[in-house]
Amino acid sequence: MREFSVPPVVTIGDSSTLVDPLWDNAAEAPDAVQFARRMDGVWHDVTCAQFLEEVVAVARGLVAAGIEPGDRVGLMSKTRYEWTLVDYAIWSCGAVTVPVYETSSTEQVSWILEDSGAVACFVETAAHQTIVTGVREFDHLWRLDNLDELIASGASVSRDAVERRRADARADDLATIIYTSGTTGRPKGCQLTHRNMYSDIANAIPGLSSLFHEGSRTLLFLPLAHSFARLIQIGVVQARATMGHTPDVKNLVADLQDFKPTFVLSVPRVFEKLYNTAKQTARADGKGAIFDRAERVAIAFSEARDTPRGPGLALRARHALFDRLVFRKLRAVLGGNCRQAISGGAPLGERLSHFFRGIGITIFEGYGLTETSPATNVNLENAQKIGTVGRPLPGVTVRIDDDGEILILGDIVFKGYWKNDAATAEAIDGDGWFHTGDIGELDDDGYLRITGRKKELIVTAGGKNVAPAVLEDRVRAHALVSQCMVVGDRQPFIAALITIDSDALPAWAKEHGKAASADMATLAADEDLRKEIQLAIDDANLAVSKAESIRTFRILPRDFTEATGELTPSLKVKRNVVLKEYADEIAAIYDKT
Repeated sequence: MREFSVPPVVTIGDSSTLVDPLWDNAAEAPDAVQFARRMDGVWHDVTCAQFLEEVVAVARGLVAAGIEPGDRVGLMSKTRYEWTLVDYAIWSCGAVTVPVYETSSTEQVSWILEDSGAVACFVETAAHQTIVTGVREFDHLWRLDNLDELIASGASVSRDAVERRRADARADDLATIIYTSGTTGRPKGCQLTHRNMYSDIANAIPGLSSLFHEGSRTLLFLPLAHSFARLIQIGVVQARATMGHTPDVKNLVADLQDFKPTFVLSVPRVFEKLYNTAKQTARADGKGAIFDRAERVAIAFSEARDTPRGPGLALRARHALFDRLVFRKLRAVLGGNCRQAISGGAPLGERLSHFFRGIGITIFEGYGLTETSPATNVNLENAQKIGTVGRPLPGVTVRIDDDGEILILGDIVFKGYWKNDAATAEAIDGDGWFHTGDIGELDDDGYLRITGRKKELIVTAGGKNVAPAVLEDRVRAHALVSQCMVVGDRQPFIAALITIDSDALPAWAKEHGKAASADMATLAADEDLRKEIQLAIDDANLAVSKAESIRTFRILPRDFTEATGELTPSLKVKRNVVLKEYADEIAAIYDKT
């Protein structure tokens, strides 16, 4: 057992909540630009004073609608300014935000709104409205593009009513319930208090002060329904930085160049795409050799920074040359002013970390889970070790249990799973330690390295958590399917390995005019069989969001058996065995992307 603890630099008072900085900012720096809101293609500044007034106006509307402290309010939308506005308005009247991914399936929306007991809901589009009204009746269902009606309804409510709600709120009050995928298939609601999230960001900002400060800018494009993006939102308000929102990642590069952020928040997949696009563009322009040399210099320069002597004169000269020829152009893709980034959700990789630091963009990699508000560890400005996810944040203790599992202790540990005492007891032990289900190592300096996953939850390269069970169970329901194993950990999308039921295959083969001798091996690539299995895949995908859906699949030449080692005596799939046995097939799936 190994343990490393960092004392807190900020302690959250019992009467402090996440909305306190709004009032402080408006009083102390009313003209500071808190947000940039794009309307008709033009960015418009929103000052701290203006933001507070808008939040209070929406909060008054919520009070007029009968929203009481502790009531749960759903919020289903892409990342946009109104998402943040409504989130703070819900908190300001003492209620609880229940985020719903805008890509969520009807089944997921139904479960989240029903399980949370939401009494009202905000949606972005008519399609969202149709989904919500189809699964649950609400007295109040508001569209984000028409908040004027809600605001007008609050005219009869005094500002003092909101002030009283704020004064009565406490740090340990519930702030949000974020539903995260579980191995049972149905999402579990993580209860996060104001203290949980406030403690997390307040203790992170001092070590990331060059990112979070008045005058810094970031463009948020990750879903605010995810706890990672939500934490950055809170940090921007806390530090009086400036945030813009962009919902359409298809135009991300153009938006970055327009907004010119000083730092960005992302998942590894975005950094991978930036790197791959730059390399492919260079090769298409006949400059592949120059890019390759520049890449080697960037990595060498970054690696040398971690040595006692640092980069030598010759390396510095080559770096300066390629900065003019290559690196400057790469930084321009992010707007030209971006020098730092935060990455989380999945491993970034040492080579990519050194490459970006070498071109002048330092990426601070971190680790955490929704249950830990979410950040537990982050590489900081003066404490960075590439290849790790950093030391514990101040106020956090990390322990490596005897079986290698990472345990977390601190104010960031969530309150528990909503209406699920059994799952809570399994996740948080009697001493308050949260069991992450991940495997890791702590070095002598307290830096954490993630080495594996104890639980089966898949995390894609885009940082999306995917529970295999809900997909696998539905695919296996098809008469022709024997086994289904979902893959995609650290990959850009979800795929599946399928085996065929040997008892059901002969009848299907005869019905479809296949040779009498046809078996799984000979029919693995048969188009008729693939079309049949695709029906099972399509059905399974109805239960999940697009990001969690199975994009492609491979039919394997034989079934899993206990004799060949893929199944346990109770007929459960041994995932590690299958991953090793079919490593080539899995690699072939992603090599084509």
